[in-house]
Amino acid sequence: MASDRMATPQGSSRQSSSLSSSPMSTRMQCLQVDSVQRWMEDLRHMTEVECMCVLQAKPIGVEEDAQQGELILGSAVGAGGGGDHVARNNLQTLLRRALVVSTELGKMFQRLEKGRWQRVHSTAVRANCHVRSLVHEYSTARNTPPEMQKYEKSLLEKCMELTNITERCLHTDDEFFLKSMREAIHEILTDVSDSFSNMIDMALANEIQVLIKQIDSSDNVHTIGSAISNLLSLTQDGPQLCSIIAKEGAVVALFKICRQDRFRELYAHALRTVASICCVEEGINQLDKVDGILCLADILTDESSVEAARAEAAAVVAQITSPHHTSTQHLASFLESMHDIVTALIKLCESASCGEVFLLASAALANITFFDSMACEILLQLNAIQILLQACRDRQRVDTPYSKDQVVTILANLSVLEQCAPEVLQEQGIDRLLLLLGEKPTSSSPSEGAACERVQQKAAVTLARLSRDPDVAQTAIQLKAVPRLIELCRSPTERNNSDSVLVACLAALRRLAAGCPDSIEAADHQQLIKPRLVDSFLLCSNMEESFV
Repeated sequence: MASDRMATPQGSSRQSSSLSSSPMSTRMQCLQVDSVQRWMEDLRHMTEVECMCVLQAKPIGVEEDAQQGELILGSAVGAGGGGDHVARNNLQTLLRRALVVSTELGKMFQRLEKGRWQRVHSTAVRANCHVRSLVHEYSTARNTPPEMQKYEKSLLEKCMELTNITERCLHTDDEFFLKSMREAIHEILTDVSDSFSNMIDMALANEIQVLIKQIDSSDNVHTIGSAISNLLSLTQDGPQLCSIIAKEGAVVALFKICRQDRFRELYAHALRTVASICCVEEGINQLDKVDGILCLADILTDESSVEAARAEAAAVVAQITSPHHTSTQHLASFLESMHDIVTALIKLCESASCGEVFLLASAALANITFFDSMACEILLQLNAIQILLQACRDRQRVDTPYSKDQVVTILANLSVLEQCAPEVLQEQGIDRLLLLLGEKPTSSSPSEGAACERVQQKAAVTLARLSRDPDVAQTAIQLKAVPRLIELCRSPTERNNSDSVLVACLAALRRLAAGCPDSIEAADHQQLIKPRLVDSFLLCSNMEESFV
């Protein structure tokens, strides 16, 4: 879907020779921390590392209580604190410390490529100290699982090997030796990066288990809500972390909450977290295993459910029906509840109190109309065209290009059905399509610009499909659709230099010309209608200014 909120990470490559572009670095970018506070915390870690370099990575002796307070993952809960506060701090501190290590390893990759051996060695020493500090503190605060201990031991050995081998390179100018060492160091550094990533994943999984246990075992609404908030915050750090959260059983625990009436006030919060987790296949698989679609249908069709809960249920539906997902196994169970879900979603579009609610409901419908034609027939029976076109006239509901993108997507898919054309005419839908052809961004935001292009393209596609009906074609011509389509074809700036908009507009023009040849002037017919589509496309795509 087009909303930033719902945009899901798509297949980003995680294989890189530089850890600076690794998933660990990507994962850290979303941490929302006051800049001064962040600097002071990082400074403490850096100072500690310098001390540890002198003391050969031995922990600094302090008072027992103070030492416990400085642990990266303290297991005790301080006075006035709570388990949820400690869990949140544990996770954020772990992520921050992991960022420090991954940054140092990334620097090593860069300096190794440039052959700056002195810096390579000093960075290796710092990375070694950071890793030892992190491992020591985590092991002190938690009972480290045996599998994780194996990674810790291997990681520490490789870090020491890295420090030793880089030191050897300081004492020679032999180019052949340094070249062979560069390859060996690169291999070790890659192993260190992989081992560190695996260890951090295991540590994060342990902390996530703590949050899930709070959701599963607590009867306190505040405690559960705080744990859900922490999970939701973690989902914003990228798909890799979402996969870990899903594998640890978060989706199962969240749907358990959504099936208990006593936790109704947590439904919206829990479902928002589920939607975020379901950006990855593991999350969708977990949803399918616990019959999550039935639960979503129950919430959507329950008139006593608050709008926020139904909107978040719609968000989950939009996420799991996204065309970006490669797996479609879960859609089999979805089809069983599709009629109820589609009915509830179009009602939510009609009654939406704000733009976000309408966006979530319409996005879910737009995705559903892509994978099953029966959904389109159901929507026609439910007067969806009237509801959607009326919503377009209500700026409280349809107030952004993203919402318009969902509406015109649904209309484009409905326009495949012959019975759609009379309803569009009755609701003055051709006027609306022409307005959508003029959609332009109001800011320099790339996502808004892309949304406007999609709106223009789909409006042209819808017009082309509907123009099979002579009455639609005649109405479109009377409303001056042809001059607007020609303008979009000839002026790249009018279509934001979009090739997809150009192709759609050429197709719509040719459909109108086939039914009403006299509606297009000879010069335009010669360039835009008579040649092959590809030739007209090449002609228009090379135009740098409007000829209208």
